[in-house]
Amino acid sequence: MDLGTSYEVITSVTKDEVMTRIAKGKQTGELWDRVKLENGIVGYVFQNYLEVVTETQVEQINLSLENTTIQKNESVLLKVEILPKEANNQKLTYTSSNPQIVSVDSTGKLLGISSGTAIITAKSKNGVTGTLNVNVYSKVEGLQLREEKLTLQIGEKYNIIPIILPEDANNQKVNYTSENDNIVSVDSSGVITANEAGNTNVKVITQEGNFEKQIDITVIQKIPEGAIIFEENININGDEITGIQPNTTVKEFLEKITTKYTIEIENYLGKKLTENDFLGTGCKVKFLEQNQLIMEFNIILYGDVNGDGKINSVDLLVLQRHILEIKTFSGVFLKAGNTDKSGKRPSSVDLLKIQRHILGLKLIEQT
Repeated sequence: MDLGTSYEVITSVTKDEVMTRIAKGKQTGELWDRVKLENGIVGYVFQNYLEVVTETQVEQINLSLENTTIQKNESVLLKVEILPKEANNQKLTYTSSNPQIVSVDSTGKLLGISSGTAIITAKSKNGVTGTLNVNVYSKVEGLQLREEKLTLQIGEKYNIIPIILPEDANNQKVNYTSENDNIVSVDSSGVITANEAGNTNVKVITQEGNFEKQIDITVIQKIPEGAIIFEENININGDEITGIQPNTTVKEFLEKITTKYTIEIENYLGKKLTENDFLGTGCKVKFLEQNQLIMEFNIILYGDVNGDGKINSVDLLVLQRHILEIKTFSGVFLKAGNTDKSGKRPSSVDLLKIQRHILGLKLIEQT
């Protein structure tokens, strides 16, 4: 059957194709009705070829799942009930209120993307909708700590902030235990208190999955007041030193310290540095008296994730490989990669901040 106007053929239609009559022909002789196809084409068809069909409209759409909480990365198909069952056009379109949490395709198949809740909507051609709230649960898959070893003075406190993997895991709870409460005690919030000199471990265990890490902690006698004095812009937290700017040499750093002790500095590989070498993440600053170690500090330079004391394109590559899990880093380098000091795992946001630092658009703050 041809569809046309002024005898011009616009398109051809099949015998059972459905179309909407816009206007009934009133001319004398052969009667031509004006119609509209589902694809939007408008034209005229001879009435003898048309059969009027009474269309039953969709009145209700019910969506359901056996469990409205699905796992992250799980794919499930919606159960759909259209009422009345004899409705003619049962084609539906599906949308998600938040595709970053739950995505839905044209067949009603859902995919859990990240932890959260989204509303799935199915809509018929005549505008009837049905909705379903879907929750995505992200289970714990691992644990990381920024601390592998700690040296604290008697009376000092230090707060552990673990990284639960993935970061959107629903259950972020962990348990802390000390192997020797006399040396180090730890509360339910992860705050460590150094009680007496000695060495012990603090265990961190996720409540879901029982992923476990531990920190080797050494407690030393309290250093006498005034024995080590840092300039105000140098920050000390437990055995960590921050506040050092990129491209700072050993000589420049030593000028910011007043002490009666001998100072030795090694890089993260254990190589002793000279006065013209740069200080970078992972460097160890050792204070000694008559060759006996009094205190050891670890340097963190935010944005320097390869430990060379600079922030450049090498750090971009190292961080990118870490994010993609091609070659990951741990310990103080996790802190150095978290440029906004939020306690989170380094991400693409940190990549952008390092890039902006390199371009001179906005420098990474070291305080």
